[in-house]
Amino acid sequence: MSRLKIVALIPVKPLPHSKSRLSRTLTPESRAQLVHDSLRHVVYALRAVPEIQRTVVVSRDAQVAEWAEWFGAAHFCESRRGLNAALEEARAQFSLADGLLVLASDLVALSSVDVRELIRRGHEVPSRCVVIAPDRRGRGTNALLLKPPNAIPFAFGEGSARRHERLALAHGAVPVWYRSDSVALDLDCTDDLEVYWAQW
Repeated sequence: MSRLKIVALIPVKPLPHSKSRLSRTLTPESRAQLVHDSLRHVVYALRAVPEIQRTVVVSRDAQVAEWAEWFGAAHFCESRRGLNAALEEARAQFSLADGLLVLASDLVALSSVDVRELIRRGHEVPSRCVVIAPDRRGRGTNALLLKPPNAIPFAFGEGSARRHERLALAHGAVPVWYRSDSVALDLDCTDDLEVYWAQW
Protein backbone atom coordinates (compact mmCIF):
# COMPACT_ATOMS: atom_id res chain seq x y z
CA MET A 1 0.00 0.00 0.00
CA SER A 2 1.15 3.51 -0.70
CA ARG A 3 2.11 5.73 2.19
CA LEU A 4 -0.67 7.85 3.68
CA LYS A 5 -0.39 11.63 3.47
CA ILE A 6 -1.36 13.01 6.86
CA VAL A 7 -1.92 16.57 8.08
CA ALA A 8 -1.32 17.03 11.81
CA LEU A 9 -3.25 19.65 13.77
CA ILE A 10 -2.06 20.83 17.20
CA PRO A 11 -4.55 23.14 18.92
CA VAL A 12 -3.16 25.57 21.51
CA LYS A 13 -5.20 27.87 23.74
CA PRO A 14 -4.24 31.53 24.13
CA LEU A 15 -1.42 31.60 26.67
CA PRO A 16 -3.33 33.48 29.42
CA HIS A 17 -5.81 30.56 29.46
CA SER A 18 -3.33 27.71 29.02
CA LYS A 19 -2.70 25.25 31.85
CA SER A 20 -5.04 27.13 34.18
CA ARG A 21 -5.41 24.04 36.39
CA LEU A 22 -1.70 24.30 37.16
CA SER A 23 -1.99 27.88 38.39
CA ARG A 24 -1.48 26.85 42.02
CA THR A 25 1.71 24.99 41.11
CA LEU A 26 3.29 27.11 38.37
CA THR A 27 3.60 30.86 37.75
CA PRO A 28 2.14 32.32 34.53
CA GLU A 29 5.69 32.51 33.14
CA SER A 30 6.35 28.87 34.02
CA ARG A 31 3.07 27.79 32.44
CA ALA A 32 3.93 29.66 29.24
CA GLN A 33 7.36 28.02 29.21
CA LEU A 34 5.70 24.63 29.65
CA VAL A 35 3.45 25.29 26.65
CA HIS A 36 6.50 26.36 24.61
CA ASP A 37 8.56 23.32 25.53
CA SER A 38 5.80 20.74 25.12
CA LEU A 39 4.65 22.21 21.78
CA ARG A 40 8.22 22.10 20.48
CA HIS A 41 8.49 18.47 21.59
CA VAL A 42 5.29 17.47 19.77
CA VAL A 43 6.25 19.31 16.57
CA TYR A 44 9.70 17.70 16.54
CA ALA A 45 8.23 14.23 17.07
CA LEU A 46 6.00 14.80 14.04
CA ARG A 47 8.88 16.06 11.90
CA ALA A 48 10.56 12.65 12.16
CA VAL A 49 7.62 10.85 10.50
CA PRO A 50 7.57 10.88 6.65
CA GLU A 51 3.79 10.40 6.44
CA ILE A 52 3.22 13.74 8.14
CA GLN A 53 3.03 16.05 5.15
CA ARG A 54 2.22 19.15 7.15
CA THR A 55 2.07 20.14 10.80
CA VAL A 56 -0.28 22.99 11.65
CA VAL A 57 -0.53 24.75 15.01
CA VAL A 58 -4.09 26.01 15.52
CA SER A 59 -4.11 29.07 17.78
CA ARG A 60 -5.20 32.69 17.82
CA ASP A 61 -2.34 33.60 20.16
CA ALA A 62 0.33 35.68 18.41
CA GLN A 63 3.14 34.32 20.58
CA VAL A 64 2.13 30.74 19.82
CA ALA A 65 2.07 31.60 16.12
CA GLU A 66 5.63 32.88 16.42
CA TRP A 67 6.72 29.70 18.17
CA ALA A 68 5.13 27.59 15.43
CA GLU A 69 7.24 29.41 12.86
CA TRP A 70 10.40 28.90 14.94
CA PHE A 71 9.67 25.17 15.20
CA GLY A 72 9.09 24.79 11.46
CA ALA A 73 5.32 24.30 11.64
CA ALA A 74 2.53 26.12 9.83
CA HIS A 75 0.03 28.23 11.75
CA PHE A 76 -3.73 28.59 11.45
CA CYS A 77 -5.50 31.40 13.32
CA GLU A 78 -9.04 30.32 14.05
CA SER A 79 -11.88 32.80 14.24
CA ARG A 80 -14.33 30.53 16.05
CA ARG A 81 -14.18 30.05 19.83
CA GLY A 82 -13.95 26.63 21.44
CA LEU A 83 -11.69 23.69 20.67
CA ASN A 84 -14.07 21.70 18.48
CA ALA A 85 -15.18 24.75 16.50
CA ALA A 86 -11.54 25.78 15.93
CA LEU A 87 -10.64 22.29 14.71
CA GLU A 88 -13.65 22.18 12.38
CA GLU A 89 -12.53 25.49 10.91
CA ALA A 90 -8.98 24.24 10.42
CA ARG A 91 -10.10 20.89 9.01
CA ALA A 92 -11.90 22.63 6.14
CA GLN A 93 -8.49 23.74 4.82
CA PHE A 94 -7.12 20.19 4.52
CA SER A 95 -9.95 18.07 3.17
CA LEU A 96 -7.77 16.60 0.40
CA ALA A 97 -5.34 14.87 2.77
CA ASP A 98 -5.60 11.11 3.25
CA GLY A 99 -6.00 11.61 6.96
CA LEU A 100 -5.99 14.13 9.77
CA LEU A 101 -4.12 13.64 13.04
CA VAL A 102 -5.09 15.83 16.00
CA LEU A 103 -2.64 15.88 18.89
CA ALA A 104 -2.78 17.65 22.23
CA SER A 105 0.04 20.19 22.51
CA ASP A 106 1.19 18.96 25.94
CA LEU A 107 2.19 15.38 25.12
CA VAL A 108 5.63 15.74 26.66
CA ALA A 109 6.45 12.03 26.35
CA LEU A 110 5.23 11.60 22.75
CA SER A 111 7.69 9.86 20.42
CA SER A 112 7.88 9.49 16.67
CA VAL A 113 7.30 5.76 17.29
CA ASP A 114 3.88 6.64 18.72
CA VAL A 115 3.05 8.78 15.71
CA ARG A 116 4.07 6.01 13.31
CA GLU A 117 1.99 3.50 15.25
CA LEU A 118 -1.10 5.72 15.18
CA ILE A 119 -0.73 6.06 11.41
CA ARG A 120 0.01 2.35 10.94
CA ARG A 121 -3.17 1.37 12.73
CA GLY A 122 -5.16 3.69 10.51
CA HIS A 123 -3.39 2.37 7.42
CA GLU A 124 -4.27 -1.23 8.28
CA VAL A 125 -7.99 -0.52 8.09
CA PRO A 126 -8.98 -0.49 4.39
CA SER A 127 -12.16 1.51 5.02
CA ARG A 128 -13.03 4.65 6.97
CA CYS A 129 -11.52 4.59 10.43
CA VAL A 130 -10.92 6.59 13.59
CA VAL A 131 -7.87 5.87 15.75
CA ILE A 132 -8.39 7.01 19.35
CA ALA A 133 -5.56 7.42 21.87
CA PRO A 134 -7.04 8.18 25.33
CA ASP A 135 -5.47 10.04 28.22
CA ARG A 136 -4.14 8.12 31.23
CA ARG A 137 -7.54 8.26 32.93
CA GLY A 138 -9.16 6.70 29.88
CA ARG A 139 -11.65 9.52 29.44
CA GLY A 140 -10.19 12.29 27.29
CA THR A 141 -8.70 12.01 23.80
CA ASN A 142 -5.00 12.90 23.51
CA ALA A 143 -4.60 11.87 19.88
CA LEU A 144 -7.19 11.30 17.17
CA LEU A 145 -6.50 10.06 13.65
CA LEU A 146 -9.30 10.44 11.13
CA LYS A 147 -9.25 8.64 7.78
CA PRO A 148 -10.57 10.44 5.78
CA PRO A 149 -10.29 13.88 7.44
CA ASN A 150 -14.09 14.25 7.64
CA ALA A 151 -14.71 10.78 9.12
CA ILE A 152 -16.52 12.16 12.19
CA PRO A 153 -17.30 15.48 13.87
CA PHE A 154 -14.88 16.54 16.59
CA ALA A 155 -16.14 15.96 20.13
CA PHE A 156 -13.23 16.84 22.41
CA GLY A 157 -13.90 17.49 26.07
CA GLU A 158 -14.60 15.42 29.18
CA GLY A 159 -15.45 11.86 28.20
CA SER A 160 -14.47 12.42 24.56
CA ALA A 161 -12.71 9.07 24.02
CA ARG A 162 -15.92 7.04 24.19
CA ARG A 163 -17.80 9.82 22.42
CA HIS A 164 -15.40 9.62 19.48
CA GLU A 165 -15.88 5.85 19.42
CA ARG A 166 -19.66 6.22 19.28
CA LEU A 167 -19.39 8.83 16.54
CA ALA A 168 -17.18 6.50 14.50
CA LEU A 169 -19.75 3.73 14.68
CA ALA A 170 -22.57 6.15 13.86
CA HIS A 171 -20.71 7.43 10.77
CA GLY A 172 -19.71 4.04 9.36
CA ALA A 173 -16.07 4.25 10.45
CA VAL A 174 -14.08 1.57 12.24
CA PRO A 175 -12.97 2.70 15.74
CA VAL A 176 -9.44 1.61 16.64
CA TRP A 177 -7.91 2.13 20.09
CA TYR A 178 -4.27 2.96 20.66
CA ARG A 179 -3.21 2.87 24.29
CA SER A 180 0.29 4.08 25.06
CA ASP A 181 1.73 5.41 28.32
CA SER A 182 3.63 8.11 26.45
CA VAL A 183 0.59 9.34 24.49
CA ALA A 184 -1.66 9.01 27.54
CA LEU A 185 0.41 11.49 29.55
CA ASP A 186 -0.71 15.09 29.17
CA LEU A 187 -0.10 17.87 31.66
CA ASP A 188 -3.50 18.99 32.84
CA CYS A 189 -3.05 18.83 36.60
CA THR A 190 -0.42 18.52 39.32
CA ASP A 191 -0.70 14.71 39.35
CA ASP A 192 0.28 14.64 35.68
CA LEU A 193 3.34 16.78 36.37
CA GLU A 194 4.39 14.43 39.15
CA VAL A 195 4.09 11.41 36.87
CA TYR A 196 6.13 13.19 34.21
CA TRP A 197 8.86 14.25 36.63
CA ALA A 198 9.05 10.73 38.06
CA GLN A 199 9.17 8.79 34.80
CA TRP A 200 10.61 11.02 32.06
